[in-house]
Amino acid sequence: MPPSHSKFRKAFLAAPAGGAAGLYLLCHGSSRTTLPDDASHTVFLGPAASRVPSSPAPASSRSGATAQLRRAGAARSDAPAEAPSALSQPAVSAAVATAAVLGGGALAHASSRRSARRRNVAVDPLQGGRGAVTQRRLFGNLETLNPFYESPADQTKKRYAPQIQAINALEGSMKSKSDDELREITAELQRKAQAGTSFDELLPEAFALVREASVRVLGLRPFDVQLMGGIALHEGNIAEMGTGEGKTLVAILPCFLNALSGKGVHVVTVNDYLARRDAEWVGQPLRFLGLKVGVVQSGMVPEQKKTAYRCDVTYVTNSELGFDYLRDQMAPAPSDLSLREKDPFNFAVVDEVDSILVDEARTPLIISGVAESAPQKYEVALEVARALRKTVHYTVDEKQRQCVLIEAGVETAEKLLGKDDLFDPEDPWLPFINNALNAKELYVKDKAYIVKRGEVMIVDEFTGRVMDGRRWSNGLHQAIEAKEGVPIQAESVTLASISYQSLFRLFNKLGGMTGTAFTEAKEFEEVYKLKTVVIPPNLIKKREDKDDQVYVDDI
Repeated sequence: MPPSHSKFRKAFLAAPAGGAAGLYLLCHGSSRTTLPDDASHTVFLGPAASRVPSSPAPASSRSGATAQLRRAGAARSDAPAEAPSALSQPAVSAAVATAAVLGGGALAHASSRRSARRRNVAVDPLQGGRGAVTQRRLFGNLETLNPFYESPADQTKKRYAPQIQAINALEGSMKSKSDDELREITAELQRKAQAGTSFDELLPEAFALVREASVRVLGLRPFDVQLMGGIALHEGNIAEMGTGEGKTLVAILPCFLNALSGKGVHVVTVNDYLARRDAEWVGQPLRFLGLKVGVVQSGMVPEQKKTAYRCDVTYVTNSELGFDYLRDQMAPAPSDLSLREKDPFNFAVVDEVDSILVDEARTPLIISGVAESAPQKYEVALEVARALRKTVHYTVDEKQRQCVLIEAGVETAEKLLGKDDLFDPEDPWLPFINNALNAKELYVKDKAYIVKRGEVMIVDEFTGRVMDGRRWSNGLHQAIEAKEGVPIQAESVTLASISYQSLFRLFNKLGGMTGTAFTEAKEFEEVYKLKTVVIPPNLIKKREDKDDQVYVDDI
């Protein structure tokens, strides 16, 4: 292939589908000043052209593109047809611009047919080359279609390169310091932060200091990509880091920096074990540098929690943080507060952020009180629910997790109860019937709950752990107790409630880590105003991540 052909083939591959007509015209050295009638169907495949039926580009796009091609043709109308290498740069630019303007599916059809021929895969001509080639990617490989494409990981490297260089430049001086001198640097950074110096100015020295402390205490030197993750978290982003890239160690970098102000930082994990482990393990470099590290566990007395929350860095689970906040809202005096009295939500780093902020986002945290109840009503409602039939008397909404009585069900329930109106405000039966139906259809024993020591105990659907002391509200727990034949305890009323989504929006700045954030990037930005930053791996991955294959019979 002549060099000029190779050059134009690259330009063709970088152009969108249907935009190859101008490239074909110039590559073949034609001096025509008008497009053929089927110009939008002509694509350049090398030394020859193939015509593939496709939907034509819009008239407005074709007219503008035609004018560009005319100018391109006029610019080189005197050049000999057998010397394509003599094309001028303006003509090349015009052709590439034309390729970007023209729309349609010619490229998609042609590439589908070419790839099929190369692999000896049959293509149904009636389908225009679509659908029969099951391995063709929808948009192709962006790196080959667009030579200027830059992956999110490469963009992160380029964006944070100056800060990484500044941190690395301080590594030598930090190594030469004694342990006491490192603590003196911490104290100096605290004075600067509390005097108003921006965290961004302090970042290189703070990160270099934590890196050296980690080497001395843990024997672990954070890699450059881990520093990038720490910077992303400090900026209030979601850092996507693959499994095994050291997210636990990354968290202490922004925590140290933001704790210099003395306002406290939270590291939020999904269970008590991780909170305790991380506080004891990666909390060591922070203690070495003179910061206080606390951990909050379920079952702690209020005084222990109060002490932990007033540390510089506090490790806590999302559920304990939420319930402590609700209890503080009900506290009679400031001295009874567990969280800090002033600005308790300064900065938080959320581990497994997709699980907490997406999967459990709408899970309500509820503190309840005891209300008056009539245990016999739950038992009667259970018998009525057992007599009713699914789809005949009620429908089940699995997504909303509720059963709804239809007209036939209401009439049948009224007959069974001997009542004229289930909705009678003086003697309401509908809530009892609905709860009995929900207990019957949606809450399965040993999955949603277990029965232990004569009590119904909730099982956390995300962690699989038994939630001792937790009860469903609005009479549901009593309906399940009636179903299982255990003593029915008094019904509770909601005293305070908040969802995780609302809870984490209270933080002045929020960062998160996970291995799978990019797929939820849009949701993070829309709901929490958090951008997702893809952190490159420290070593080149040997694992090949292939695209999902979805088949018609799976949909």
